[in-house]
Amino acid sequence: MNDAQNQNRDHSEYESWEQQTYRTGSTRPPKNHGGLIAVLLVLVILLGGIVTILGFVNIRLFRQISNANAETLSIVSSDSAEQSNGLQNSGSSADDTGNSGNNNYIEIDKSPISQDNVTQNGGLSLQQIYEKTIDSVVSISCTLQGGSSTGTGVILDADGYIVTNCHVVEGAKAIQVLLTDGRTVNASLVGTDAISDLAVLQITAEDLVAAELGDSSVLRVGDSVVAIGDPLGLELRGTMTDGIVSAINRDILMEGRSMSLIQTNAALNSGNSGGPLLNCYGQVIGINTMKMGDSMSAAGVEGLGFAIPSVTVKDVVNQLIVQGFVSGRPTLGITGESVSSFYQFYYRLPEGLYITEVSPNSSAATAGIKADDILISLDGVRITDSDTLKTQVYTYRPGQTVRAVIYRSGKQYTVTLTVGEVNS
Repeated sequence: MNDAQNQNRDHSEYESWEQQTYRTGSTRPPKNHGGLIAVLLVLVILLGGIVTILGFVNIRLFRQISNANAETLSIVSSDSAEQSNGLQNSGSSADDTGNSGNNNYIEIDKSPISQDNVTQNGGLSLQQIYEKTIDSVVSISCTLQGGSSTGTGVILDADGYIVTNCHVVEGAKAIQVLLTDGRTVNASLVGTDAISDLAVLQITAEDLVAAELGDSSVLRVGDSVVAIGDPLGLELRGTMTDGIVSAINRDILMEGRSMSLIQTNAALNSGNSGGPLLNCYGQVIGINTMKMGDSMSAAGVEGLGFAIPSVTVKDVVNQLIVQGFVSGRPTLGITGESVSSFYQFYYRLPEGLYITEVSPNSSAATAGIKADDILISLDGVRITDSDTLKTQVYTYRPGQTVRAVIYRSGKQYTVTLTVGEVNS
């Protein structure tokens, strides 16, 4: 009885399954894919043959095209040679039909033979320019509070007046001039003008050779120029570089004021400042003042130098010699430096110009402004450093009034200042 029940139970458990099926899976034999693989291999072989045949066909076509191009190029070259040799009749067309417009090939036109550069009428050679002017160029050495500086200068007359850049002698405690014959002479400061970046020195010496001052107003772009000076210091003194006038009346911002300068590609480097820019006649038509890159980037920019035009030099130098200053230069009598972010945060100071010095008898001193005050603004224009102060002051004329906001001991004050005149 039990065996029969077990057989019935086993049959009832497995009757829903397919035949030839066990608990472990199907008992059907796996399919054979050999035929499919063979078909794929045949297709691959056929495709490889087709690609090989196409490759041979392309090679033959490429050789035919190359031969045809070579024949065409030889024909064009032959025609060009005939034209350059004058073998073709004057007025004849490029082909037998007389229609030269059908020729789609680009040809090289005949160029003139290279010619030597011709100097301007009466111009000197580079060697002659150097020999004419080198004795008028001097080297300037300045002793500063914490170091020294060097530059170049130009002798203007036999009385020993020398022109150079203002920034070369700025802050100098003592100034010495080295002449080309090896003499070293002490120099006195006649006057400076920061706006034009010019200064006049005077020395006492015999047999001085004065430079000839030319007219910068007649310069044209492309005129030949040379620069003489001491690039990188006294070790390379008397170096001459040549170039052209790259641009005239170039407006450049200097010391907070826009100046109209001569642009040149003659190489100028640190130490050339104050030296002459000379035309092809050996005349000083500019005083080298700056190189683009000195203030724009540490790497500098090649081929961008600037010089103060001689017409400006003449006007400024004459005023410095006669009266020691240039008339009409505005000033408030304030000197200072920017308030650093650290001091703004640590001491809770406003952003502005920390005043380090107030000139005696100036309008600022009369109004009660003192050192250690902070100048915040002038007529609503925020003042953050010396450059912004100069830029704003140069917009006024001597005698005008300006409203200044001053910070002192945690409070702000508004005072009215009268714009003064430098060195008046």
